Amino acid sequence: MAKRTDTRSPAPHVSDSHDLIRVHGARVNNLKDVSVEIPKRRLTVFTGVSGSGKSSLVFSTIAAESQRMINETYSTFVQGFMPTLARPDVDVLDGLTTAITVDQQRMGADPRSTVGTATDANAMLRILFSRLGKPHIGPPSAYSFNTASVRASGGITVERGTARTRTVKATFNRTGGMCTRCEGRGSVSDIDLTQLYDDSKSLAEGAFTIPGWKSDSQWTVQVYAQSGFVDPDKPIRKYTKKELQAFLYGEPVKVKVNGVNLTYEGLIPKIQKSFLSKDKEAMQPHIRAFVERAVAFTTCPDCEGSRLSEGARSSKIERISIADACAMEIRNLAEWVRGLEEPSVAPLLAALQRTLDSFTEIGLGYLSLDRPAGTLSGGEAQRVKMIRHLGSSLTDVTYVFDEPTIGLHPHDIQRMNGLLLRLRDKGNTVLVVEHKPETIVIADHVVDLGPGAGGAGGTVCFEGTVEGLRAGDTVTGRHFDDRAAVKESVRKPTGTLEIRGASAHNLRDVDVDIPLGVLTVVTGVAGSGKSSLVHGSLPHRSGDVGEKVVSVDQSPIKGSRRSNPATYTGLLDPIRKAFAKVNGVKPALFSANSEGACPTCNGAGVIYTDLGMMAGVSTTCEDCEGKRFDASVLEYHLGGRDISEVLAMSVTDAEEFFGTGEAATPAAHRILGRLADVGLGYLALGQPLTTLSGGERQRLKLATHMAEKGGIYVLDEPTAGLHLADVQQLLGLLDRLVDSGKSVIVVEHHQAVMAHADWIVDLGPGAGHDGGRIVFEGTPAELVSGRSTLTGEHLADYVGG
Repeated sequence: MAKRTDTRSPAPHVSDSHDLIRVHGARVNNLKDVSVEIPKRRLTVFTGVSGSGKSSLVFSTIAAESQRMINETYSTFVQGFMPTLARPDVDVLDGLTTAITVDQQRMGADPRSTVGTATDANAMLRILFSRLGKPHIGPPSAYSFNTASVRASGGITVERGTARTRTVKATFNRTGGMCTRCEGRGSVSDIDLTQLYDDSKSLAEGAFTIPGWKSDSQWTVQVYAQSGFVDPDKPIRKYTKKELQAFLYGEPVKVKVNGVNLTYEGLIPKIQKSFLSKDKEAMQPHIRAFVERAVAFTTCPDCEGSRLSEGARSSKIERISIADACAMEIRNLAEWVRGLEEPSVAPLLAALQRTLDSFTEIGLGYLSLDRPAGTLSGGEAQRVKMIRHLGSSLTDVTYVFDEPTIGLHPHDIQRMNGLLLRLRDKGNTVLVVEHKPETIVIADHVVDLGPGAGGAGGTVCFEGTVEGLRAGDTVTGRHFDDRAAVKESVRKPTGTLEIRGASAHNLRDVDVDIPLGVLTVVTGVAGSGKSSLVHGSLPHRSGDVGEKVVSVDQSPIKGSRRSNPATYTGLLDPIRKAFAKVNGVKPALFSANSEGACPTCNGAGVIYTDLGMMAGVSTTCEDCEGKRFDASVLEYHLGGRDISEVLAMSVTDAEEFFGTGEAATPAAHRILGRLADVGLGYLALGQPLTTLSGGERQRLKLATHMAEKGGIYVLDEPTAGLHLADVQQLLGLLDRLVDSGKSVIVVEHHQAVMAHADWIVDLGPGAGHDGGRIVFEGTPAELVSGRSTLTGEHLADYVGG
């Protein structure tokens, strides 16, 4: 009898059953026991209003736990050198794979960091020039602007055995490529002394014009007046050469002032340490304005901004130096590298070619390798980070993206979608936090969080397909197909702001008239020159019309977990004064960073226990129960509330509380009104800045800048991080600003903002050298009807034109 053959397919292998990432009971930040199952090897998009808990679920729970578990695979010795990560507050996390996070964190603003150093491109170029450059000047370090040349010689002691020691002469040489004049920064700072002091006055007459230095009793002023190096009663302009040298550049030295030992230091190094070494964005507005007036950065005359020494610039390959190569647009540099044929460095050329081609493929071919990393927008920085992953051979990895379409023109979003799908098709799990319908629509699976923001969010409102989201009754589903209509009538300008001969970066002697008294949108593909035109030209031209320009760019706001919306916006000052006045005590008592702090936790609200190489543990302070204040401080009340209860209020509740009754505080009410205007009514006043999303931080900064007395407001992509439902509220805010007599200029890609504009300036037609020109000026209706530019075509499709 013939043997029977079983043709049925075998049962699935047990290892193939692990096809879900399971999250149960997540409670990070505002998440409310969230449970969700995410399919592996699929593209899942997380949606929801800003502050609904998307980042808390994706980054602070899934990605954070994956990273923590990977770190635990290393020895405890190695873990001691790694950042310690606490386990997220979640009951079960199952099915995790290695997570690679590609977030919107701006690249470090260190002046030595460039696009080339942030990727592997510069390192490979340095090796290439050290092998092929003529004349040969040394190893790869000789082409590095971060490496200084060092020469040393002297005697060293050599021990041989137990009894014999002898001294021998030794020399050490290291050839670096750093320009000695600017120390590899490419620019030199020039401090305007007239902004520091009035040289017609003496120190005793109050010569200093530095903010906070005008009081005679101020310790810093007294150090100079009583140092003995200068005559405090003599006008500064009459100082001798020796006195002026000691006054401006004196080395640090101990001096006695009123019986107290203090350090005297020249004015220039003192200013550099006190002001220039700090984050400008974190400064108070009047301090920031002083720094912008007093300091000018000019291109280094020795290296002409290349950062490199003369030797590094003299070594060339086919008449191109490494400085020339780094200054090229990357797409042009890729063509130059492709033309090099040298078998001895073939693997290096192939690797460099792949990296440079990845820049072009991802839409960043218009950048150059010498572009400072701190000048990249959040979207550009995110795409630069993606480059190392595009050619990766890894599969079954979880890639986590935070709004990858930020900073992208509608024309470029399709390319980004293709990259996300490529990563998925290689067998990876792709998790994307996103607001743009153009990217949500390509998802295999959608998780919608909400229904509101902050305390009103933190729950899963929908899981399923895009079609199911569209049909569902969630905020995202209801607004998914929203389309703004082009304005039927536009405002009339009250004047014009002339920009003539703008040539920053890739701008080609641009002449343009920006209308005043209206809402103007500057648009164009990424890299077309929008920011160069607006941020590089407008602030310097503001004097032409006698109007101050208030610029709200994309630079991040910084703050520790002690910082919160109340401290960042200055709201806490009037609140402290109101508490102090009603209770007859000092305002400092109502600061958790000052006299009112709980002595046990020093006002942090938590006790942090460092466990060495293991993750530290944060526990709520038992004495203050997380309220951060000493118990005696909480006995003082304003309007029936203590200071901790006030800081626990939402912006909306606090606005009502400080608006009427005993607690009425006009100064606080005005700040709270601005926070509500930018859509942050749900934020708690004492919520740590470290828990805010990128969109929330940008709107917090916008609310702060709205307090400045300016006639022209310049906003850089204010829709970043905004849900579809919140865009309409932003448009209302922009309208209120214009209707109050302000001129508003917005750099923006969002079609709803373009359609709502009174005037549009479109740059292009392409990016980098292909951009830098004005391709359209006019109303949105004219742009739609003409369809003469990429922006016009996409806007016409958006409004159904």
